[in-house]
Amino acid sequence: MKVLFTNTALVLLSLGAVLSGCSKKQTSSKTGLAYNDRTNGGYVRYRQTHPSPGPGLVPIEGGTFVLGGSADQDVSYEYNNVRRRVTVPSFYMDETEVSNQDWLDYLHWINITFPDDRELYYNAIPDTLVWRRPLSYNEPWVENYLRHPAFQDYPVVGVTWDQVQDYCVWRTDRTNENILRKGGQMVTWKDASKPGSPAVAGSQPFNTDIYLNGQMRGAGIDGKNMPRDLSPSRGTGAAATGKNGPRRPVRLEDGILKSGYRLPSEAEWEYAALALAGNTQFENINDGKIYPWNGLGVRSPNRSTRGLILANFRRGSGDNAGVGGGLNDKADITAPVRSFPPNDFGLYQMAGNVNEWVADTYRQTTFEDVNDFNPFRGNEYTNKRLEDPARGLYAKDKYGRPIKDPAKAAKKLKYSELLALQNGQNPAGANQAAPGTPNAAPGTPAANSIAGKPFTADLRGYGDTVNTALYGNTTLVSDHSKVYKGGSWNDMAYWLNPATRRYMNQDDASAEVGFRCAMTMVGAPEINPRGKPHFQVKKAK
Repeated sequence: MKVLFTNTALVLLSLGAVLSGCSKKQTSSKTGLAYNDRTNGGYVRYRQTHPSPGPGLVPIEGGTFVLGGSADQDVSYEYNNVRRRVTVPSFYMDETEVSNQDWLDYLHWINITFPDDRELYYNAIPDTLVWRRPLSYNEPWVENYLRHPAFQDYPVVGVTWDQVQDYCVWRTDRTNENILRKGGQMVTWKDASKPGSPAVAGSQPFNTDIYLNGQMRGAGIDGKNMPRDLSPSRGTGAAATGKNGPRRPVRLEDGILKSGYRLPSEAEWEYAALALAGNTQFENINDGKIYPWNGLGVRSPNRSTRGLILANFRRGSGDNAGVGGGLNDKADITAPVRSFPPNDFGLYQMAGNVNEWVADTYRQTTFEDVNDFNPFRGNEYTNKRLEDPARGLYAKDKYGRPIKDPAKAAKKLKYSELLALQNGQNPAGANQAAPGTPNAAPGTPAANSIAGKPFTADLRGYGDTVNTALYGNTTLVSDHSKVYKGGSWNDMAYWLNPATRRYMNQDDASAEVGFRCAMTMVGAPEINPRGKPHFQVKKAK
């Protein structure tokens, strides 16, 4: 009995020591100031997190691979996927292609949020006329494919690259708004929907950038679970430190909001489609791939599914489905977004069904030109326009989104230069050249340039020897040419190879092109650190 009492006492003493240690405030390792203390200035140390992916996304652990390496032939003789070893950082990617139902959600939101703006709704509708063929009876799909519930889990098609950009912004804002409302940092959905709620009466739609800039506050917006405001300007008395003390909006540093949906880069898409992580052990790739699955063929080798086609594509001229009574890929046009087994990253239909838009601007020499870390061609740098520089308020368009202008400099401007830009002046720091920017085209203003190379916010043509007349005047390639990959229901097996690439104008659409979204991963790149060797590093106090 005595032993039992002694052990219990030791446990209680240990627990007390742990609790007292946990209650000790964290301090700066460089100044000794306590964090999260209202009395010394309210320095805030945020909880370090590794954010989870947004809805619909799966994590893709990055690494090195050979861009264009899975291509074993160049049947089009375009010489546009020369092999190049690159590194792709870890990121998130949609598990499936964006479906018709997903796009109808988008259209519904536009309809209920801007019921009188027919132009906005019209511009967001996919072009269903892409199904029309002069010598083919495809009108049933023109009328039904997008909206009929029979096709709700089929991939959306007829969307342009430009429309996809708007969808990504919308999806980011709706995801972050939902996070804040469900967490109580904004007024909950239930409270916001009540008759007479300020959130109902003509308030602007939620926008992530505008919210993070502190421009969405007040009745109908602020929730009961907003973080406490430790700013000393809020006071230190009982009213400031109590349960009902001052609150603030969520900040980016809180780690609550998602970084934003976007199209994957071409390198990200190809890396994710190959999914060589499934064939890797101790940094050794045991077997390469020419499709998102193992093997040289397009049929399943497994006993229960032996002989079944592993993707939705056209086997040959006039054969989009196979023979009645034994359809080979179970589809004649597109198929539901989960119709075939996923690859080793858990991504469905990275070959066939529909080609997919990626973010890159097309150039034949992209694989040779791009950087070997996170390669991408398509940068168009922008700054958010300031409506009130003194208070740092962003200018908004009629939809409540920040207005973005082409960037004016390759580095951070002085504050005086920033104010001068806002007043329409051309300060000395603006229009300076970025390293490697192409020579200015004839007639281009070169004020304050360095060696005749003004800064340009549009680097889609980076590295091209000719800037305004790319490959001559008769080429179809321009800065509006965007890459799509993956093969479709109407393509031959060659295009199922992840290294193949084609392009289309960013405002064009097709019945054979859809898309899926990606999201940048912040923090450590390792997805599953458990069970792997690590150096023991002393953590900061």
